[in-house]
Amino acid sequence: MADENKKRVFSGIQPTGGFTLGNYLGAVRNWGVLQDEYDCIYSVVDLHSITVRQDPATLRRQIRESAALLLACGVDPERSILFIQGDVHQHAELSWILGCYTQFGELSRMTQFKDKSQKHPENVNGGLFTYPVLMAADILLYQTDLVPIGADQKQHLELARNIAERFNGVYGQTFVVPDGYFPKVAARVMSLQDPTAKMSKSDENTNAKIMLLDDPDLIVKKFRRAVTDSGSEIRAAEYKPGVTNLMSIYSACTGKTFEEIEREFDGKGYGDFKTAVGETVRDMLKPIQERYAVYLSDKEQLNGILKSGAEKASYLASKTLAKARRKIGLD
Repeated sequence: MADENKKRVFSGIQPTGGFTLGNYLGAVRNWGVLQDEYDCIYSVVDLHSITVRQDPATLRRQIRESAALLLACGVDPERSILFIQGDVHQHAELSWILGCYTQFGELSRMTQFKDKSQKHPENVNGGLFTYPVLMAADILLYQTDLVPIGADQKQHLELARNIAERFNGVYGQTFVVPDGYFPKVAARVMSLQDPTAKMSKSDENTNAKIMLLDDPDLIVKKFRRAVTDSGSEIRAAEYKPGVTNLMSIYSACTGKTFEEIEREFDGKGYGDFKTAVGETVRDMLKPIQERYAVYLSDKEQLNGILKSGAEKASYLASKTLAKARRKIGLD
């Protein structure tokens, strides 16, 4: 079920919009690596996605596709727990409990709430305001030691830590206070059309992002269209954000240092370099796309993996929820 001798890792990803190259290089690729050293629990966090209005049929499809893609990216159901968040009811119940130990001021300071409120002014709902509490419940429910995070998630982890410490301070040790985990191998992937902004699945400019399931030829075309900088030298520098972004991607895919990349493309122009990056990404994603197609086509196997994962997650979650309920007097 779980290896108590290993530290536990929890991470989740929303199913909507698909996965970008940034999601993969910055996070999901490391999920497979973490399995070697940690007790890993991974979730497709579908409940988080409904803070924005979704088409039901599309969301239902995207949830399964996301699970299949995580498997294709290296999550091993024999070594990790993979499940759909909404299949484990304890997440919603603990979220309500923890919400009663979260201050209004804490939630009002969350930068992502402000950002999403501006993007969706017609639907600034309560779930959008309180979803950081659900995120805390996701983490604390499994007595998580480590949470892989990027810079944009530090505020959410800090809130989860604050809630855990506050609850423990009132009722005694109940939750593990989680720490952030910063992968040794990770990349911050920027937009191909605006290298000063992070690559985002919600970007309306399709040329700005590489999706993991993009057609192979389209991947190369998008890189050929990528914004570069003045001059023609392949060199990483603050004044060359476009080239530096492409070098970061190439480095993350090949393992080569910036110095090695500069030597490799010495005397060559942006065109050759952008094509090489595109072809490298295309070749890296090809086996993932092939495995994804296999997982998605075998409905019985995928259903079995997700059912088993939900049962294992629910077993662990029920123990934490029962403890919290006893501490506050509900049981």
